[in-house]
Amino acid sequence: MTEIDHPSLPNYARGLRPRQFCAIVGLFWLYVTLSNVLYAYSMRTGIAHVTDVPLFAPWDARVMQHVLLLPILMVSYWSALRVQWRPLLFAAPLQLLLGTLFAAVAYPAMLVSEWTMDNADWHQHVVKHMADRFMLDDQDLSLWVASFISFIPAYGFGLALVTGFALYARFRNSELRVAALEREWTAARLAALRMQLSPHTLFNLLHTIRGYIEWDPKGAQSMVVQLADLLRRLLSAGERDFARLTDELQFARLYLELQQRRFSDRLTIELPDTRDIPSVWVPSLILQPLIENSVIHGLAGHQGPVVVRVAVETAGEMLVLRVSNTVAENKVAGEEGIGINNVRERLAVQFEGRATLEAVTQGSQWISEITMPQIPGTPERKSVQRAAPLVGA
Repeated sequence: MTEIDHPSLPNYARGLRPRQFCAIVGLFWLYVTLSNVLYAYSMRTGIAHVTDVPLFAPWDARVMQHVLLLPILMVSYWSALRVQWRPLLFAAPLQLLLGTLFAAVAYPAMLVSEWTMDNADWHQHVVKHMADRFMLDDQDLSLWVASFISFIPAYGFGLALVTGFALYARFRNSELRVAALEREWTAARLAALRMQLSPHTLFNLLHTIRGYIEWDPKGAQSMVVQLADLLRRLLSAGERDFARLTDELQFARLYLELQQRRFSDRLTIELPDTRDIPSVWVPSLILQPLIENSVIHGLAGHQGPVVVRVAVETAGEMLVLRVSNTVAENKVAGEEGIGINNVRERLAVQFEGRATLEAVTQGSQWISEITMPQIPGTPERKSVQRAAPLVGA
């Protein structure tokens, strides 16, 4: 795995990658090294005229000390990320122990670095420790305590920095995972909404074709071809979020012509002239639920003729799609059905409040009108805007 996100790792350690962890610790320790070297150099220069006792190591030995401490620091921080801080009664002593062990080895690391650098001022001092088996006298104890007190705060600041970055990385990764899940959920939801061509309607169309087979085989064959074209376009539309308006209207024409054959004595359809259709893109299958709704509810409740009209208009940068149908006289408008909710949800997902759907009754007409921004170019496959919260259909 490229990220430290294995389930067996603690929460704090899951967000940082190994390179990120090493870079953060390395940069922090570089800052500590430069600060300590500059401080020791200034103090050594300041007390040079007071005493010749080597109270502060030379810069090269101090740099070597920090180089020797860096692997120990990384192991300590990595262990601290694994320990975490919960439960506090168990984790706090372990965290304190790690910091104490690191600060305790800082002075021995200085002795080793002085021995390595072969500094004349400190060489005799190191040899004395070698002879005494590193038994500390009062001076050595004070130097060790001073080194311990100096490195404990540095360790604490570094641990807070690494923990903060780990928590931020974990939060960021969680946000990315949530965003990815939202995109996948939105795509799946849109696909489901697009594919809601009523099975009942398909069954009725097949039943109509079956009736034509007995007395009009050629007509039945033509209807089968139309139905196959309709289903092919349906499957193709289900694979994309947007389609050309001309393709949407062609799909609507196929659907309405099949319904017109089924209700040839009652249903009249009116579609816009293809020459007057603007070259824009719309959400795929956005008209289909409205048209199906117009056919079903327009024919329901009476035996008279029904006219289904589809109109396209432009108003500035907005596109208006209107589907209307005649209804029975004195028919009371019911609650909005699945088709209307389907379209409204899709508009909310893909345009995030910039598109609306109005469904009203005007006299003997039921009108569904979509107002949405014009999309003249080829849109991305994903939604125009980030998904908005949806209401269950």
